[in-house]
Amino acid sequence: QPFLLVLDNRFSDIELREEEGIPTEEFLESCYAIVPVLDKLGPTVFAPVKMDFVGNIKKINQKFITNKEEFDTLQKIVLHEVNAGVAQVRNSATEALLWLKRGLKFLKGFLTEVKNGEKNIQTAL
Repeated sequence: QPFLLVLDNRFSDIELREEEGIPTEEFLESCYAIVPVLDKLGPTVFAPVKMDFVGNIKKINQKFITNKEEFDTLQKIVLHEVNAGVAQVRNSATEALLWLKRGLKFLKGFLTEVKNGEKNIQTAL
């Protein structure tokens, strides 16, 4: 899959901040960079995955832009929502992050199957 090699924003390039964790902006940029890959994989098959993926990215971004300094890491967003008692509320950034992580794991598993030679998309899924 050569098109995967041209991603400008890779998760592996994100520099973790010692105690503070994963920088929100860089993480979101890496997530957005995956969206065109979903189109290339199969605009029809991956349409629901893409919708879910983009929706969760947007929810996290909405929280981030309310206070970019305070929410400069994903951990700070989650801790803020936990302390405010809204982490488990529907459409919270914490819930969105959980589903985004699940989506990324699913995508990684799928791409691993394809990389290992699986030709049938349904089987790989």
